Amino acid sequence: MLDELKLDVAIVGAGPAGAWAAHALARQGARVTIFDPSHPREKPCGGGVTGRALAIVADAIPSTALDRSTIRSARFGDSIVPLDTDALSVASRAAFDAALLDAARRAGASVVAERVIEIHVDASGIALRTARGVHHARFLIGADGANGLVRRRLARAFRRDQLSIATGFYATGVTSDEIVVDFVADPPGYVWSFPRPDHLAIGICAQADGGFTSGELRGRTLEWISRTQVARGHTRLEPYSWPIPSLSAADLEAVDLAGPRWCLLGDAAGLVDPITREGIYFALRSAESIAAALGAADPAREFTARVFDTAIAELVRAARLKDRFFQPAFVRLLLRALRQSAGVRAVMADLIAGRQEYRSLKWRLLKTLEVGLAIDAAVTLKRVQREKYPSRALTRTPGRLTVTSIDRQPCSPPRAGA
Repeated sequence: MLDELKLDVAIVGAGPAGAWAAHALARQGARVTIFDPSHPREKPCGGGVTGRALAIVADAIPSTALDRSTIRSARFGDSIVPLDTDALSVASRAAFDAALLDAARRAGASVVAERVIEIHVDASGIALRTARGVHHARFLIGADGANGLVRRRLARAFRRDQLSIATGFYATGVTSDEIVVDFVADPPGYVWSFPRPDHLAIGICAQADGGFTSGELRGRTLEWISRTQVARGHTRLEPYSWPIPSLSAADLEAVDLAGPRWCLLGDAAGLVDPITREGIYFALRSAESIAAALGAADPAREFTARVFDTAIAELVRAARLKDRFFQPAFVRLLLRALRQSAGVRAVMADLIAGRQEYRSLKWRLLKTLEVGLAIDAAVTLKRVQREKYPSRALTRTPGRLTVTSIDRQPCSPPRAGA
């Protein structure tokens, strides 16, 4: 058994939220220990790090210190949106997380490579149990993901309808400088390909209670890979699946963020864009919020107020827009506008880079549209208010999965070995 370890702050989880909080708090002089048995590791996601997220960590991770792919364009259907070279980078999550964790260590944080298996909080402090002993702290930060122990013990576990499942494949041996996105109607959302330095991260995301299994969604992704040939030249496909918080506006406004002696960051707090499913920026901002709040008379109240100002308000706007954003009528309009309008392509580039807030998105789009598109937009927005999502367009025949896309054209099945 280890001797009991007296800590000021214990952080469960060494991903971007936990590592960045450790870095900020250690630089302020706090004694910080991170508990995580497996980080840094590759994470099943697109891996895109927006320019605004990279700006937050620029002093700790110089641009030359991280192997990453610079994205020069984004393709939506047959429309290409040029991107500034600093708009979006895609790094291996193992490399990005390792760089943040190294920065935390340099700032003075300690890392214990053990899994926390039990937590107890009372007026005297925090007790964390691992397989090797009990550790004590004055404050606990939960940064251990959507299904993490800290949320399950100290708040409320996310319900199934509050989660999405991201699933797909790493295509090794091939990369690019372009992200590719295709909108799909059922499940409402999109299929993506994000190029990392030595592979593509390709996948699809659906609400966990949407009636699709991970296997069905990966089948959808295989068909898309085959149809688009996006992974030409790959050596193998490695499957992945991962839960992502995907909260409604009402859920976000009532989300559990903190309590006496504890708080939640990043995915554990539900701070993920409901439309793009991007969470790194909000994870880093929540880490900064607790670093600023921990010295307050009431850290939980101060932290919650800061997170609502820097994250929740914007995420609520995204959640309210989400149902309309993925409706087929709106998607058709958006794709047409991207083809016809340089102004709309500029708006989309800013949205990808994180420079365009949802608060002003609709009005900027309407101001950008040409007269004909603006009239279509007004009609479409009214129609979308009434339109329901189409019924599941998934049919099975022996040995085959057939998917109907937005234009109602069936996708061909994957070739053998795809």
